[in-house]
Amino acid sequence: MAFNFGAPSGTSGTAAATAAPAGGFGGFGTTSTTAGSAFSFSAPANTGTTALGGLFSQPTQAPTQSNQLINTASALSAPTLLGDERDAILAKWNQLQAFWGTGKGYFNNNIPPVEFTQENPFCRFKAVGYSCMPSNKDEDGLVVLVFNKKETDIRSQQQQLVESLHKVLGGNQTLTVNVEGIKTLPDDQTEVVIYVVERSPNGTSRRVPATTLYAHFEQANVKTQLQQLGVTLSMTRTELSPAQIKQLLQNPPAGVDPIIWEQAKVDNPDSEKLIPVPMVGFKELLRRLKVQDQMTKQHQTRLDIISEDISELQKNQTTTMAKIAQYKRKLMDLSHRTLQVLIKQEIQRKSGYAIQADEEQLRVQLDTIQCELNAPTQFKGRLNELMSQIRMQNHFGAVKSEERYYIDADLLREIKQHLKQQQEGLSHLISIIKDDLEDIKLVEHGLNETIHIRGGVFS
Repeated sequence: MAFNFGAPSGTSGTAAATAAPAGGFGGFGTTSTTAGSAFSFSAPANTGTTALGGLFSQPTQAPTQSNQLINTASALSAPTLLGDERDAILAKWNQLQAFWGTGKGYFNNNIPPVEFTQENPFCRFKAVGYSCMPSNKDEDGLVVLVFNKKETDIRSQQQQLVESLHKVLGGNQTLTVNVEGIKTLPDDQTEVVIYVVERSPNGTSRRVPATTLYAHFEQANVKTQLQQLGVTLSMTRTELSPAQIKQLLQNPPAGVDPIIWEQAKVDNPDSEKLIPVPMVGFKELLRRLKVQDQMTKQHQTRLDIISEDISELQKNQTTTMAKIAQYKRKLMDLSHRTLQVLIKQEIQRKSGYAIQADEEQLRVQLDTIQCELNAPTQFKGRLNELMSQIRMQNHFGAVKSEERYYIDADLLREIKQHLKQQQEGLSHLISIIKDDLEDIKLVEHGLNETIHIRGGVFS
């Protein structure tokens, strides 16, 4: 957002705040007593730039400006009010007032005193900051309305606000007021960004240009109605043209040293997006500090929301990982069941056939594996030893709690999983071996019958 230092010309925040009704949105929905002027789309040739333009607009060169400079120089350097050494003290006092930016500088009995304001070139309480330039087009139709109301009041009565603004536009049924955004400002003020959509008889629609809408709001009778709604400031949110930017940068604001202004342009961290703006006096510095604090709170609120979203995502991730582990176990169980079905199907398919060479080789390998597993010094012995140690540790832990030993949960889970797999593998091998032994018995029985039959034939 662009920080606008100083109210745009023609809009007085104090006067508008005084005219606004106190408490709530009493003005919403009550503007029907004042007939709104018909909304005209014939925008004037030049409705002015944004608030930045109003800020940097240079005052008209008055014929007496040179006399004003001469009087200021006389008040600061050589006053002739008293005609003695007290004039030197008066000159220092005038310098102090000029540095401070307030007071009157008396220097001659026949000439009125000089009014020292914070815009005078000798005021020391000045600085130059940077603000973001708007990037919206005039065709986007965005207009900013600053309400002297809290954000909660605006949001709770947003529909009434839209209806009231529609009445301000003359109640034309072809126009629709839309709220683009609502944002909190310091001092219990709220910024509302709106745009108006116009529907044509042929069914098409377009946004009313921002300059046209702003020109309508700046009409005297319309501005009075807006003040009754609590509006203290209105401005367009449109980008500046290259010519406008060039003009603003070439002309230092009133009271700003041209050398400081040139240095500010050189130190601009991003000349494409930022533009230097003056900060004159402590009041302006306080206003900018409040805006910065407000933006910091909004960023913190957004960070809190993001943190809550991350926590929720982490919970969802934990739940998802648990489900994935469950599905993996289910998949493994289904794989084992499928393997068992395939084994039984293969046994039925090979039923009645003699054992082939590769099957005999596989049986030998399985017997070897079975022997290795059953060997006391191999896997089975080690697993039994490990289980014995675990039982002993549990027993000692129950007897002597102060010397209790524990196994890491992950390691214990891995051991259990390994033992389970070994047990399943052994069961599977035993089942295969039993089936093969039955097949061998059938083969031997068939061979014996064949030999018996052949013996009876040859006898």
